[in-house]
Amino acid sequence: MAGEEAINQLQALLRGEISAAETYRQALDRLGDDPSAMNLRQLHTDHREAANALRQHVRTHGGTPDQSSGVWGYFAKAVEGTATLLGTSAALKALKEGEEQGKADYIRTIQDAKLPADCNTLITTTLLPQTESHIATLDRLLA
Repeated sequence: MAGEEAINQLQALLRGEISAAETYRQALDRLGDDPSAMNLRQLHTDHREAANALRQHVRTHGGTPDQSSGVWGYFAKAVEGTATLLGTSAALKALKEGEEQGKADYIRTIQDAKLPADCNTLITTTLLPQTESHIATLDRLLA
């Protein structure tokens, strides 16, 4: 079992992934048939899968996974809602900023938190590289 600090860090990452999935869902709803929507569907799926992986890690290490994105979700929805009103480019920039925040959160967590080895491995081998890939995808869409 992980300590309370590690569970709290995992929960924070989980809320971030839930928020990201919600934000991508909102962007997809607004983009409709826009050509960038196909790429965003995969990123949305990746965030849902990342949230599920983090939920499992929280459970494995003795916690009860959060079910909502909390305050970050409301903030992300407000930012994305505003961006989508301004057009696809603004929406993509907002999504990229969210991905960059997620990357920073993952890096900070592996540097600062005392996570169990399996959680650290999940972040360093799957979640962080996936986030970096999302940033590259969004950069291509913005180019």
